[in-house]
Amino acid sequence: MTWIAVELPEEIVKQLESAWRDVSRGTLEAVALEGYRDGALTRDQVGQLLGFSLWETEAFLKQRQAYLQYAEKDLDHDRRDLDLALPQ
Repeated sequence: MTWIAVELPEEIVKQLESAWRDVSRGTLEAVALEGYRDGALTRDQVGQLLGFSLWETEAFLKQRQAYLQYAEKDLDHDRRDLDLALPQ
């Protein structure tokens, strides 16, 4: 594991403490969330990073309106895979 230190002005830390209580955890969640939104992290990686189960990860992302990026081409791909997997 690699540690990353972030220096913040004391007034901002106090403001974050009043909003998050645990600034370290809030920062970790913010990094995970932004990483997911940018596509740098997968849902599974978010869960691993935050120590969440699959369903806890889903709830975390849903609560923060970070929905699965799923385009029409993804649906076409999934339908093709299902057609191949299911007997005719």
